[in-house]
Amino acid sequence: MRAPGNALSLALGASILLVSNILHAETRIVTSIKPVELIVRAIATEDMQTTSLVPAGSSPHNYTMKPSQRRALENADVIFWVGPEMENFLYRLLSGQEFSSRTVKLMTGEHESDNAGQSDQDAQGHNHGNGEDPHIWLDPELAIEMAETIRDALARLDSVNLPAMDQNFEQFQASVRETESAIRARLAPAHDISLFSYHSAFTRFADYYDLKLEGVLTLNPELSPGAHHIAEVQGKLRKGHHPCLLTEPQFNQQWWKSITQNLDVTFSTWDPLASEIKATANSYSDFQHSIADAVLKCLPENTQH
Repeated sequence: MRAPGNALSLALGASILLVSNILHAETRIVTSIKPVELIVRAIATEDMQTTSLVPAGSSPHNYTMKPSQRRALENADVIFWVGPEMENFLYRLLSGQEFSSRTVKLMTGEHESDNAGQSDQDAQGHNHGNGEDPHIWLDPELAIEMAETIRDALARLDSVNLPAMDQNFEQFQASVRETESAIRARLAPAHDISLFSYHSAFTRFADYYDLKLEGVLTLNPELSPGAHHIAEVQGKLRKGHHPCLLTEPQFNQQWWKSITQNLDVTFSTWDPLASEIKATANSYSDFQHSIADAVLKCLPENTQH
């Protein structure tokens, strides 16, 4: 006679556990690229799950999304991306009715380029060399603005801990300021070096820290530069003061080595996509310091030809 009662108790217990798990399910956040995830992770609480779409070694400029990543978007509570100027492979998808209400574009207002609102085909060249630089996460002040937008978007979700996210935002802001001060001191010896970059991704960091970025090899990483532009950059490399080319792991090294052949140029690699940085609450500062490390490798005593 006790068996039915036990079965009923087990069934009720399982139902209560299922409802409890649903109520306490993690908030699922998908970000387009790793740098955005670093900032999201600084604001998100521990019960929020974060993941990024573009994997290490790939570029958001020409990425092809996998079916499993489409499913991750379908299951996401909120999706953060920079915008069509950067991740044009997401433009058509995120603009559709299925995802638009859950999508937050982080490049807006005065930092938005003229390509916003174009078709995905028109945006294929995104905006390298034509308007605002979309690599906004490399500027610490813009990173703080991104974090504020992220906090506000997460605050609109159900059952979130807003006081905890407010505290996380304040801590992130303080950490960015502290990191900025430390990096400015570290980069003081590098202000006289003539820096060159593979493409415009480095521009925001260089401008923010008053570094001398004298040339960019290609204005659009999806297109080969013309002969005139190559000759112009080569001339600047010859005249530069201890010229150093900052390369990126996502792009073909042989291409820029052929351009700099027989020139007295040193090389250092930096990663604007933070591929090797683990996403934690403090990882944005680690990311900024990793860029400073790459610049410091350009100093005469540290360079490799």
